[in-house]
Amino acid sequence: MTIVKIQRKNSHIVSVECDGHTNYGEKGEDIVCAALSSVVQTATLGLMSVVGINLQYERNEKRGYMKIVMPENLTELEQIKADAILDTMLCGISDLNEGFSDFIELEVKG
Repeated sequence: MTIVKIQRKNSHIVSVECDGHTNYGEKGEDIVCAALSSVVQTATLGLMSVVGINLQYERNEKRGYMKIVMPENLTELEQIKADAILDTMLCGISDLNEGFSDFIELEVKG
């Protein structure tokens, strides 16, 4: 099971942590894990490449672990763009969680 922890502060997502493999299918054929990874990694790429945010990023593919932490000193425009990307990411994760709750656990705090 993959545990996804989303931390909010003042209605903004400030960190995303994914831990574990979903174990929906065989390694290399796990479509749930691939979908979840794609949603989170695309959001991370958007934050870094499109918005230009220098975020804290940690990843361990073997363990199935990924964590991003947003910096606190964003400009107003960066925050608006980041919110759009991260809220869209959360929509995707929530949708996956609804369909595959035996394989993805979602915790949103704050």
